[in-house]
Amino acid sequence: MNRILMAISLCSVFYLTSCDKKKEEKEEEVKYLVTSPLLKDTLVTKEYVAQIHAISHIELRALEKGYLQKIFVDEGQLVQKGQLMFKIMPMIYEAETQKAQAEANFAEIEYKNTKSLADSNVVSKNELALGKAKFDKAKAELNLAQAHLSFTDIRAPFSGIMDHFQGRLGSLVNEGDLLTTISDNSKMWVYYNVPEAEYLDYKTKIIKDGALKVDLLMANNKMFDYPGLVETIEADFNNETGNIAFRATFPNPKGLLRHGETGNIQVKLPFKNALIIPQKATFEVLEKKYVYVLDKDSKIQSREITIAAELPHIFVVGSGLSKDDKILLEGLRQVHENEKIETKFVKPDSVISHLSLYAE
Repeated sequence: MNRILMAISLCSVFYLTSCDKKKEEKEEEVKYLVTSPLLKDTLVTKEYVAQIHAISHIELRALEKGYLQKIFVDEGQLVQKGQLMFKIMPMIYEAETQKAQAEANFAEIEYKNTKSLADSNVVSKNELALGKAKFDKAKAELNLAQAHLSFTDIRAPFSGIMDHFQGRLGSLVNEGDLLTTISDNSKMWVYYNVPEAEYLDYKTKIIKDGALKVDLLMANNKMFDYPGLVETIEADFNNETGNIAFRATFPNPKGLLRHGETGNIQVKLPFKNALIIPQKATFEVLEKKYVYVLDKDSKIQSREITIAAELPHIFVVGSGLSKDDKILLEGLRQVHENEKIETKFVKPDSVISHLSLYAE
């Protein structure tokens, strides 16, 4: 019996030893995937929140006090330059104009009579000059009265779209009261803010070669049909945000865009010979990006990198890597600094091709 038990024990020991050896061999066979940065030309799309403005958007205000006698237009209507929009009751101003006209006629007759007498040396030149001054004054007062009368007609200063009415028919308006606003939407100005570092890149690498072309993603997540052109950059940076405002001009032939809309400006930036790596090959420590780089002894070392641009699933590396470096692709949480590992190299183009990219 004892011999049987001893034999069973020996078999168990041999079995467990064999299992441990197989487990160790299996662990030794684990190989980590590594790859290298892919060197290629690509396009990176930058996106900025934008505010859309009409190239002309002004308030129409009453220039004279009176009752709003007539409204010739409707809210949201397209009006043409010079079109009559509102009329303020003109009776007082008409009367003042008639009075000024009569006084001007009287001063003219008086001046002509004085001139006739002066030509005959009946009156002095001073009296003629006085008559001329009275006539000029009367004409100036007539012009002033006519100007006040013309202010009772409110006309469109340019072709555009009306907003809603601020005053109703028959209401009393005072000088300076808001009647409506009007927008020229033939072209749109789209404003967006750019950080200082990106502004410098634009000015040194892109805008110096020509105007910056941009696209507009509208609020319904659809792209506007027409591209825009950055024509103006504001003079100063905002000290609180570190941004500077860009203004892009977009044609608006169909009138789709309106003043006050929002959207997103998209800027396509070409990157020549960009170093591209998968995002999953990176990890973050205190808001800094790192990768594990394999040295010549197959040991891994963490290395800080900077990110020049971000695309879906990939990063464009700004600094910290070269195209010949080998980086750990998977198992970042399973390894430790200076650990020697078994690796299997995967070609970078094969790695990138299996990611959902929008690079060209």
